[in-house]
Amino acid sequence: MIQSFAPYVNSKTEILILGTMPGIASLEKQEYYAHKRNHFWKIMYTLLSELPVSEVFEEKIKLLDSHKIGLWDVLQYCERKGSLDIHIKNQKENDFETLFQNYPSIHKLVFNGKESHRYFTKKFGQIKGITYYVMPSTSPANTMTFENKLKIWTTILE
Repeated sequence: MIQSFAPYVNSKTEILILGTMPGIASLEKQEYYAHKRNHFWKIMYTLLSELPVSEVFEEKIKLLDSHKIGLWDVLQYCERKGSLDIHIKNQKENDFETLFQNYPSIHKLVFNGKESHRYFTKKFGQIKGITYYVMPSTSPANTMTFENKLKIWTTILE
C-alpha cells in the first residue's frame, strides 16, 4: 500500500489541484510532483509569472498559496506497481466531504489528468457550487508537448 500526502490548503484556498496518487519519485522525496520530467511546477511558475522554478519545495507551495491554490490527491491510499494510474487497485478516496466543510472557499477543482477526474467523479459526482476542470496530465508519461499542456492549463486562471 502507498499513501498520499496531507492536503496543502488553507482558509483562503479557492482552487484545488488534484492528482490521483503521488508517483515513485514524489513518494521518495515526500514532495508533490518531484519527478524531474514532470511539467507541473514549470507550468505553475509560467502561469503565475514567477520563473525560474524554485528548487525548494516549501517555496513552491508558498507560490501556490499566495495565489489561493491548494494541492491534494483524490486517493488516500492504494496498491500500485510503478507510477502509472492504470496500475492502481484497492484504492480508498480522501475525505472530501470534510475538506469542503472546513474550506468552503474552494470553488474550483482542477484535475491533473483524466484518471484523477475519473476516480473523483465515480465516488463524489458533481459537487454543487464547484466547477471542475480536467487538464492534461503533467506526468512525463503524457507525451503532449509542454507548450500544448501550458496552453490548456492556462484556462484554470480564467
